[in-house]
Amino acid sequence: MTDTQQLIRAVAEADSPARMVTAVQKLAAAKDTAAIPTLIASFGYNNPGAAVAAVAGLTELGEVAVPQLLENIDDYNYGARAYSIRTLAAIGDPRALEVLLTASATDFAPTVRRAAAKGLGFLQWHKLPATLRVTAQIKAMDALLALTQDSDWSIRYAAIVGLQSLAKIPNLQSSIKTRFKEMLASDAEKAIRARVLLAQSVTSDQ
Repeated sequence: MTDTQQLIRAVAEADSPARMVTAVQKLAAAKDTAAIPTLIASFGYNNPGAAVAAVAGLTELGEVAVPQLLENIDDYNYGARAYSIRTLAAIGDPRALEVLLTASATDFAPTVRRAAAKGLGFLQWHKLPATLRVTAQIKAMDALLALTQDSDWSIRYAAIVGLQSLAKIPNLQSSIKTRFKEMLASDAEKAIRARVLLAQSVTSDQ
């Protein structure tokens, strides 16, 4: 039995929440692609500490974890789904674009939608072929612009975070800055206006 197999077995045999966290932390630290399925499965154990450790481990593994993350998004457990989306957002691989677009617009869980909205702003666009890049960037921007009108202020807040990052892209700047001005003038939520001001201060020199 390899070291990683022993670590995977330790996760399976953990008989308390604390031992589960420790086992997942050790497995994540191994940085072995063989651990990916077990780390993803830990999202569904109703153990936030273990899930956070798994997110960190999968994020560190990076794009090699993306195919399995995309294939194993939990349609039934929104908590597990939120961790998957958060991990995809942190990795930033553009293969997650369609999943992030759908999750940000249609998921019933605000935690999932917020994670997806932020993720749309931080995809690594340079990994897309130039012929696909502009269209993908515009799709992400349009989705986030739509979310700035969501009834949930936390979703609007996440959209601003994503748009602030997208505003670094020259051909998107004008539309984003215009929307920021509209929000500053019309959004009733003080926290939203404050976040728009921050985004404006960051993007003003771009």
